Amino acid sequence: MSTLNILSGGAAQGLVGSVATALRTQTGFEIGGEFGAVGAMADKLRKGAPTDMVILTAAIVAQLAEEKLVVPASIRDIGLVETALAVRVGDPKISVTDAAALREAFLGSDAIFVPDTKVSTAGIHVAKVLGQLGLAEKVADRLKIFPNGATAMRHMAESDARHPIGCTQSTEIISTDGVVLSGSLPPGCALATMYTAAVTTQATSAQQAQRLIDLLTAADAQEQRKGAGFVSGPK
Repeated sequence: MSTLNILSGGAAQGLVGSVATALRTQTGFEIGGEFGAVGAMADKLRKGAPTDMVILTAAIVAQLAEEKLVVPASIRDIGLVETALAVRVGDPKISVTDAAALREAFLGSDAIFVPDTKVSTAGIHVAKVLGQLGLAEKVADRLKIFPNGATAMRHMAESDARHPIGCTQSTEIISTDGVVLSGSLPPGCALATMYTAAVTTQATSAQQAQRLIDLLTAADAQEQRKGAGFVSGPK
């Protein structure tokens, strides 16, 4: 069976998986490629990795369009994803209503699981928030950093820490067994990121890539997007 190669932020992995059967039925194509930190995925495209389509942040996709690596006419917003808090299944949920409460939540944890703080959307934001809260040095030895949010959440689920907490994009939390979405980040610390899909200029299966984009952004896929953690649909 033919394979559609995509490079995608980890935030979209659950949603893409939910339409894989429909794509296979309609086109005969399986979904292949890689899900990871958006910066790393964009760099793979720039270095020539065989790619039919990308799902990355709107800002990165716009940049790739300027670099003539994606087809401008194919660009479609999928929806917004919040950076949020996670706890293990069975642990008390953490609710934070302001920056002070978030600071206490981080201080009260003995392990903080996050994605790459240099190339992932959520990881970069977590690093910014920890600095904003004056915690960068205080919790440095508690940070458990992984290549992407999904990997960070899998490790948190298996952690033997007493009070671990995770902070990554809500979609990655929802799609990982053993962890649960605990709540959004409070005002002043929150982040909602628009994820956008596009067909690459090097695509060998452009028609099938466009079909996948149609499935991801269809009006009747609204409940699938919501269930996967997207807080709003395409514009």
